[in-house]
Amino acid sequence: MSQTKILLIDDDASLLRLLSIRLTAAGYVVETASSGRQALGKMPICQPHLIITDLRMEGMDGMALFDEVHARYPSLPVIILTAHGSIPDAVAATRKGVFSYLTKPFDSKQLLDNINAAQRHSGQSQSDDVISDDQTWRRGIITASPVMDELLKQAWRMAQADVSILIQSESGTGKELLAQAIHAAGPRAEKPFVAINCAAIPEALLESELFGHRKGAFTGADRNHIGLFETANSGTLFLDEIGDMPLEFQAKLLRVLQEGEVRPVGVTQPIPVDVRIISATHTDLEAAIETRTFREDLYYRLNVVMLELPVLADRCEDIANHFLSQLQRRSSSCVARSFSREAMELLMAAPWPGNIRQLLNVVEQVAVLTTSPLVSASLVQKALRGKTKEVLPLGEAQSQFERDYLVQIMQMTRGNVCQAARLARRNRTDFYKLLHRHQLEPALFRHS
Repeated sequence: MSQTKILLIDDDASLLRLLSIRLTAAGYVVETASSGRQALGKMPICQPHLIITDLRMEGMDGMALFDEVHARYPSLPVIILTAHGSIPDAVAATRKGVFSYLTKPFDSKQLLDNINAAQRHSGQSQSDDVISDDQTWRRGIITASPVMDELLKQAWRMAQADVSILIQSESGTGKELLAQAIHAAGPRAEKPFVAINCAAIPEALLESELFGHRKGAFTGADRNHIGLFETANSGTLFLDEIGDMPLEFQAKLLRVLQEGEVRPVGVTQPIPVDVRIISATHTDLEAAIETRTFREDLYYRLNVVMLELPVLADRCEDIANHFLSQLQRRSSSCVARSFSREAMELLMAAPWPGNIRQLLNVVEQVAVLTTSPLVSASLVQKALRGKTKEVLPLGEAQSQFERDYLVQIMQMTRGNVCQAARLARRNRTDFYKLLHRHQLEPALFRHS
């Protein structure tokens, strides 16, 4: 059974040490930070199950830290401690999503009770044991990325709820693998998992494919055909590229989801079905609703909860090394064992419009061509055919961001320096210096 990891943040060193001793004695693994910025830097490494932070701290305070944490790890519970508590402050904090708000002084039992409640509320007391000790449900997904690990924790919790899930991501990022993992983690794991690509089935055949048909229902129907809804009964039906489903058919699918029954073509009596729906798309369905190419009522049926797969750039290193290991096991002639540092930098800087399929193609090419255990940068460059994006030095990237920011804010204010300085929260003299540094004249924006 895995231990709960707590990240404890306080700029009071003596209180930080005291709380750390108490929580360690209670059986928790405790990591400490003396500031919000330090805590954010430690999170990807220690990957805590819970955060406990002081409210009043120099620089980034507890609520600002919560906002950053909640944006990156929305399911991670946060407990805030303060010596200056008030009811309005507590109400405001809990409305934003803070799990609990404790006023100092508090006794150890009160804090431990809140920690236990946070674990139960987030499902960590069960889910993290499964995630850490039993990897079979996610065996097809290879990653060491903190972003992907957080998404998999969310996926496990969603799987237990047995609700409809919409997976949003670019093509080729592993949507079906994630759907299979959710199915394997949920209560329907022993039942069928059935997948269909809605973009690959002609509109005329989609109804028969999903709902089935009876012999003689139409020309060419020379035998009964069981639809995918019936095939997946009691299990999971994965509807890939749901955004490409014809608008006319969306109403029929919505009726099935609402009524829990299908009517095969050529049959008058409906057949009850019980399936969990996981759908996926690379398109922006909310934009499709605006253009009336996707039904809003169907969208909310499918999107009870949403998961967004991170782009390949966030986990390129893990997947490239995994592919290389697979090739080694499959072929004794593959001498490649790892990528050189420069080669991996090129892979991580590539744009990857073809996502995982394109990465696999590149890894296969360099594995065949290399004659040494270490894959060189020149081989990767050749396989990428020059399709790498430049990684700017930090100073240049900061300067470019600063210039773009100034241009944007000056356009917003139509060249009004006083207003722009207020929005940027800088005094006017400093703001003029920034404009001068980037050779930006306010007059240029007054008539833009």
